[in-house]
Amino acid sequence: MEIKKLQASFNKSGKIKWIGIRPARRADLKSVSNAAVKIEEGLEGDHYKGKSKKRQITIIQAEHLEVVAKLLDQTKIDPTLTRRNIVIEGINLIALKKAKIRIGDEVVLEVTGPCDPCSRMEENLGIGGYNAMRGHGGMCTKVIKNGNIQVGDAVVIYEESK
Repeated sequence: MEIKKLQASFNKSGKIKWIGIRPARRADLKSVSNAAVKIEEGLEGDHYKGKSKKRQITIIQAEHLEVVAKLLDQTKIDPTLTRRNIVIEGINLIALKKAKIRIGDEVVLEVTGPCDPCSRMEENLGIGGYNAMRGHGGMCTKVIKNGNIQVGDAVVIYEESK
């Protein structure tokens, strides 16, 4: 099988487990059950709009939060501490680099690259938090199509109609 087909082959869709919005710089993330997604703003109400447009919305894999917790000898990690916007389970986010994904029925995001940890991880997660998040920090995305998302929405590879 050719590489392109392998890269687009997933045995199931992912699912949104959590959504967080940060209303101001250095403010705590607020957990929400749904959010509007806009091309110019990213998540409506989130202060970070990503001037380059390559980091409008950050996503992290739920399974990686479990790994980070184990590396830090904790039972679980509160997603608000990671400063990422959306937690997704059931699909390998790293495998989505440079792909477009559809969330729910409307929203399309382009996965632009890794979301490397910052020094705040040490502050938020404790000693070793920065290194625990390395390789597990999630991905950055750019908004391609507006819409609304909610916890429980499916996350799938987006295939443009030809």
